[in-house]
Amino acid sequence: MIGIKEYNKKINSLKNMRKMTQTMKMVSASKFKRAHKAQINAKEYAAKLSELVARFSRSGTDNNPLLKVKNVATRILIILFTSDKGLCGGFNNNLIRKTRNWMKENHHKYTAMDMGFCGRRGYMSFRRTARIQKYYENITIKPAFSDALSVAQDITAAFIKEEYDEVYLSFNHFNGPLSQVPVIEKILPLDASALINSDVKYQSAYYAYEPRENEIFSFLVPKFLNFKIFFALLENAAGEHGSRMSAMDKASQNTADLIDRYTLLRNRARQAAITTELIEIISGAEALK
Repeated sequence: MIGIKEYNKKINSLKNMRKMTQTMKMVSASKFKRAHKAQINAKEYAAKLSELVARFSRSGTDNNPLLKVKNVATRILIILFTSDKGLCGGFNNNLIRKTRNWMKENHHKYTAMDMGFCGRRGYMSFRRTARIQKYYENITIKPAFSDALSVAQDITAAFIKEEYDEVYLSFNHFNGPLSQVPVIEKILPLDASALINSDVKYQSAYYAYEPRENEIFSFLVPKFLNFKIFFALLENAAGEHGSRMSAMDKASQNTADLIDRYTLLRNRARQAAITTELIEIISGAEALK
């Protein structure tokens, strides 16, 4: 039977753990506020950029190499976005599980599936089983556009050289601190027609463009891809901090519940010990009579 001393050790350990989880929650809340603000600002820009690309895609896209669709896609690249650190609930595990299942379901369609990684957790999970194209270290902690540009240039160059027929992004779509949805989205070849919003009525008036409309579109496509990668990094950062904040809050609540439970058990053990001592004293006194 556990004694009072052991209960005290458990309670003190749980109190220290609660302090740690509460501190981590506060740190994550501060980081989440900044990451969420950056994600919101980028979301507005992404919507306008997508609308602009969709508008100019009507001018014809046959000569753009980033929109070239192969009749049969045999080689693909998957860029997986995860966090570098853990303790963020199912943020990484849900995405990794979805990516594994997607690869198993579609492996018969392709002869080669390579992977690139933004985030240590994804790399550590697939490093022994996947064909690794590249691992981008330390770019998910604090997303920077220069890091996104490096990733976009690598996948764009590989696609133009026909090393891959399709490129996919696997990331957590940010809906809120309590909701991140794993998404696998094809980014190359770019389907500009999919960006057209059916709710928006584009005006049919004629405009004079300088330079030409198709040249503007060719300029916008790489910019769109660069920002698409950057936006995925921002969503990954916001989701990571939001998920960790929620996980640490839940851990603090669970720790408090355990402290209450062990405190009750310790008090019962103390009461039982006192009762036993009283019985022994009374029994001894009775024996002396």
